Amino acid sequence: MQRRDFIKGMIVLGACPACAKAGFAAESAHWSYEGQSGPDHWGAMAPENAACSAGSQQSPLDLAGAVKAELPPLAIDWKPGGKMVNNGHTIQINMPGGSGLSRDGSRYELLQYHFHAPSEHHVDGRSFPMEAHFVHKHKETGALGVLGVFVTLGAANAGFSRLAAAFPKTAGGEAAVEDVDPNGFLPKERAYWSYEGSLTTPPCSEIVDWMVLKQPIEVDEKDIKAFTALYPRNARPVLAANRRFILSSF
Repeated sequence: MQRRDFIKGMIVLGACPACAKAGFAAESAHWSYEGQSGPDHWGAMAPENAACSAGSQQSPLDLAGAVKAELPPLAIDWKPGGKMVNNGHTIQINMPGGSGLSRDGSRYELLQYHFHAPSEHHVDGRSFPMEAHFVHKHKETGALGVLGVFVTLGAANAGFSRLAAAFPKTAGGEAAVEDVDPNGFLPKERAYWSYEGSLTTPPCSEIVDWMVLKQPIEVDEKDIKAFTALYPRNARPVLAANRRFILSSF
């Protein structure tokens, strides 16, 4: 905990340039999800990526063996809007100010949300077709709070269908999505798992308070195929928990 608090403090002071890019891809070296630039090699590709191979609190995890706990409820206050961009690794929606998530008296501002296929986190060894990550940042401490939502095949989701119809096909492409409400990507139930981890992309900074909702949302299969046509596999493999506690709300 002291190490994590020190790193978060460095972010606020501007003394951790690699961490300051948290929530976004590292720009110093080309990386991918396969071959010589894949996850097994991220740590050696640039000095700021050292945590990818040497870190002890890396993400994602298989959410197994969780400890039941009285976790604080999640208060989510998201507004519609944003700009969608194909950043070369995923489809990401950059959010304007004003949206946030509060937990146990701490408020995190929503910076962006993006998607992975298949899911990065697993549940008792099982993966899902996709996973959405909502990346928040605490203004005072610099801590990141990332909310993960599993995506499975089922009924159409109006918001995701709207995004899928406008996915930029090439890296760097953008599209305005002012009419898309991210609240539409939330399930009815807000039970969740929680643990301390990292970014799942370089520089893999260990500064993330993870919250992963237990109930998945449903999305039309054709819309998932629209994403996987662009990114058939952009998920980092699960990593060792290294004696970390995974907490589960009742």
